Amino acid sequence: MSTTLIVIIVVVAVIVLALLAVAATRRKREKQTGRVQAEAMHDDVAHHRSQAQQSRAEAELAEERAQRTAAEAELNERKAAERERELEQQE
Repeated sequence: MSTTLIVIIVVVAVIVLALLAVAATRRKREKQTGRVQAEAMHDDVAHHRSQAQQSRAEAELAEERAQRTAAEAELNERKAAERERELEQQE
């Protein structure tokens, strides 16, 4: 009976060790998955910030172009008015 008891204890101990090993592996895998997900979220945040910066830069360029175009329009309007006065004086 003592041999049977020893075999049962050894089998139970092996099963317990196997369960602990499986649990440790699962925890490690979950931790790694959590790290990867967190890294992906950080990358996502960085991507959105990068896009925001690009959008701001494009908006600033568009604003500059609009100001330049408005200035050119004003200049052309002045030139047209000046030429109109010259034509009126010649008539």
